[in-house]
This record gives sequence, structure tokens and C-alpha cells, in this order.
Amino acid sequence: MVMNIGELKGGHDDQVKADIQAVADAAHAKGAVLKVIIEAVLLSDDEKVRACQAAEAAGADFVKTSTGFASGGATVHDVALMRKTVGTRLGVKAAGGIHSYEEAKALIEAGADRLGASAGVTILKEAGVID
Repeated sequence: MVMNIGELKGGHDDQVKADIQAVADAAHAKGAVLKVIIEAVLLSDDEKVRACQAAEAAGADFVKTSTGFASGGATVHDVALMRKTVGTRLGVKAAGGIHSYEEAKALIEAGADRLGASAGVTILKEAGVID
């Protein structure tokens, strides 16, 4: 799900948490994993931390950097901040703007558990995994 960015920016963290929790409860009832997209490029560092805290408090399984539709994607800084905030309690998925093996490797080293990249074949070729 995409987190309600307007509510977060408006300081309505309880509403953000309630929204995520409703989706988490429904997803978990069906055995699904919930990833909450925070759209990090649109948030300050304080807002990113609050978004991750709300996702964790609401029972999400992952926080994710972006949808890929905003003006930017995953950054090492954002992934490291998200990982620091959620520790090992939640997964961190980096998505958006990952074009090379070096970028992918840096995001994993910063704390990403998963990557979302349309350049997967290129990344695997650069890593020497496939020809």
C-alpha cells in the first residue's frame, strides 16, 4: 500500500497508523505480507522516520522507499535511515531508480532486504550472475 502522505505531512500520524493498521489486519487475515510505500523522495528525514514508526506500530511487514512514479527513487541515505528506524523488526525494500549492479549493491549494504528494479537483467549481467 502507499502510505497517506498528506496525512503524514499534516502531522496526523495517528490517522496514518490507523489507515495502515486497517490494511495490515486485512492482509494478514489472508496470509499476505504488507509493504508500506512511504514515497521517501517527497518526505523530510523526520517524516521518513515517522512514516516508518507508524508502519511498524500498525503491523506492517516492510517499508518501501517509493512507487517509482515520483520524481526520485531509492537512495542509500533513505535506505540507511529506514533500516536504522525499523531495525530488524521490519524488512526494507528499495525501489525506484536502481539501474546498475553498483547501485543495487550499495542499497543492500545500506540495509535493503529486497530490491525492486526494472533493470534486473542488466544488474544480474553486471554482477556476473547471468550472461
